[in-house]
Parts: sequence; structure tokens; C-alpha cells
Amino acid sequence: MYGRKVKLRLAFILLVLTALILTIFLILKSLEENVVYFQSPSEISELTELDGKKIRVGGMVKKDSISLTSDQLKFIISDFKNEIIVTYSGVVPNLFEEEKGVVAEGYLKDRNVLSATKILAKHDENYMPPEVKEALEEK
Repeated sequence: MYGRKVKLRLAFILLVLTALILTIFLILKSLEENVVYFQSPSEISELTELDGKKIRVGGMVKKDSISLTSDQLKFIISDFKNEIIVTYSGVVPNLFEEEKGVVAEGYLKDRNVLSATKILAKHDENYMPPEVKEALEEK
């Protein structure tokens, strides 16, 4: 019914489409492992299970919650509804302070305590990460 040229073209097109689909799938699968989603303290309090994966928590640093010892920083992140205690050892960004927006990345010890590996602070007084702003507006 179809000539040899048509069959070869069809086979080539199917091969290219299959390779393209496979490539896109592999790229998305590899990116999935490196994506860390932002969550508010309220969303963390509603989690059904703590799986030990890296997590980002964002909100505002609660007033009078920062305590600093020789090797550890403790503070509370709030979304004005729920709070989570954060412990961190390392260099803190210059703009980190009370009543300012912050995102802490680390591992949950339980629903109320995060052991942070990285602290991200806003870069000027008008900026707030879009995820933090949306989460605070929703709550």
C-alpha cells in the first residue's frame, strides 16, 4: 500500500519522537530529585508523615525569638497562624533579622523543629519571596 520511502520516513519520524519523549522524561525525572518546594509553617503542621527529605520553610522571623549561642542560632519562623522553631549552625546572611522575611532550608526533626542547612534572607526592605508573600496572603 505505502511505498518504501513513505515507510522509511514514518519509521524515522517515530524514532525521533520516541527519542524526544524519552529525553524529556529523563530530564524531568532528574530535575525532580533536586527540586525543593517551599512550605509555610501551617502547611508543615498539616503534613501526614515526615519523610526526612530536604524541605524549605518560609515566613517571618518572630520578634524576640532569635537566640544565639557560640555554635548555634535558634529562631522561630511564623506565618501568623503557626510557628516552627529553626536551629542553624553557620554563617547568617547580613540582612537576617527579626520581623523580616526568611526561608530556611533543611530537615524536619518533628513538626515543630527544623534543622536548617541554609538560611536565605531577603535582599532589601521591599522584597519578599513570592512564595512567602502568597502564603502570608492566603493565611
